[in-house]
Amino acid sequence: RRVNRERERLLKERNAHRQRIKSLLVLQGTVLTSLKGFAQAIEDLRGAEGQPLPAQLKAELLREYSRYELVSDQLRELERQMNQALQESDSAAAALSRQLYQLQGLGLISSWLFSHEFFAWRHFRNRRQVGSSAGLTPTPYHSGSSEVEQGISKAGNKRVRSLAIEVAWLWLRYQSQSALSRWYQERFAQGGKRLRRIGIVALARKLLVALWKYVEFGLVPEGAVFKAA
Repeated sequence: RRVNRERERLLKERNAHRQRIKSLLVLQGTVLTSLKGFAQAIEDLRGAEGQPLPAQLKAELLREYSRYELVSDQLRELERQMNQALQESDSAAAALSRQLYQLQGLGLISSWLFSHEFFAWRHFRNRRQVGSSAGLTPTPYHSGSSEVEQGISKAGNKRVRSLAIEVAWLWLRYQSQSALSRWYQERFAQGGKRLRRIGIVALARKLLVALWKYVEFGLVPEGAVFKAA
């Protein structure tokens, strides 16, 4: 699990450097949309009134950009290692990653995280354990004649929970003819934004259970399609 957690930290660090650069420029009245070629473009940047950037500010920006580039290089190297392990490693976790990667809608990172952070990390005996370990189980409240649904527990692995919800949206796009996508469309697609958000959490839980059955028992989610060879 160290690899995907290191990648998570690097992504946060890179975003912090990016936002710092943009914030420093905004103070001068300059809005930057991309950091591509920033080291060369900085000499042409001007403030709100057309004045060149102060020398001390340019030096700080270049130092910040150097750290941004360093983190970006480390991210690319880490993802290269993940891709190589996905293809060549004989570990059980890598085998699960390869199995998940075959499905449309699941990429390198999502397949790696699902296997190394969840499915290969512990053994699940039933679907209830799968849902509760990701914090996707409902928490109903019953007291006398009062019955209130309090949402999901959020007591499990937050990384897997966030990823499951993200992949659920991708599943609707890339696996639109699957049974899970049709279930969502019939129950939630015609509702408002709130109902669709509630529905996507329910879909995420069902999808996580379906993926567990796929890697544990070889049961392909109904109607799911695979990537081309």
